Amino acid sequence: MIALLQRVTEASVAVAGKEIARTGPGLLVLVAIEKGDDEARTKRMVERISGYRVFEDDQGKMNLGLKQVSGELLLVSQFTLAADTQKGMRPSFSSAATPEEGEKWFNRLVELASQELDMVKTGQFGADMKVSLVNDGPVTFWLQV
Repeated sequence: MIALLQRVTEASVAVAGKEIARTGPGLLVLVAIEKGDDEARTKRMVERISGYRVFEDDQGKMNLGLKQVSGELLLVSQFTLAADTQKGMRPSFSSAATPEEGEKWFNRLVELASQELDMVKTGQFGADMKVSLVNDGPVTFWLQV
């Protein structure tokens, strides 16, 4: 499982011209499900997303996690993060989970995150989404479990 965390002041997702989710300060996380992802990896990713220290403390150091700052979370599925770009000019998606497995584990990630955090919103799995964000910093991290 891969997650691209972006600290944001705001973010939103639209499908077919209609906004389906909007958040204020927190994290926009793009998520790719890979072959072999399971319950343990999903739980570990939720732990990392909710606790990864990317927010500033009183001394201006990135010492606080999303849960500590009561930030909002917007989870968006993005299978292209699983692309193998090592060779050639066309990405290979051989490590990405099937759409059925991807949707299963993405939905489980959302479920677990919702149990851990107060404000969790999502895009629409498999849809052509328009994602907007104001990256705060910019602060962006790649996590893989």
